[in-house]
Amino acid sequence: MVKSEIILKLSDEFRQKIKKSQVNKIINIITNRIVDEIKHNRATEIRKFGRFSRKKIKRNENARNPKTGERIKTNEKFSIAFKMSKELKKKINHSKENLN
Repeated sequence: MVKSEIILKLSDEFRQKIKKSQVNKIINIITNRIVDEIKHNRATEIRKFGRFSRKKIKRNENARNPKTGERIKTNEKFSIAFKMSKELKKKINHSKENLN
């Protein structure tokens, strides 16, 4: 599901009391807030859903350029880690059992 589909479904769920543009603005505010917190190395938790945090990827001294085979050094990088809540894990696993 892409962002536009989420906006459409949320707008429909609220029986169009909230405009699509307002739903879009809400989603942008939430995602921007999560990104800002992660930038400042602060985790963000959405109860019963999960926790977003910053994950450090070490620099690699022995990396290779796949084109040339030359050894290169990579810089330290950051990525986003997501740990799902117990409730979300149960819902996902429960729904999986129903499909079999």
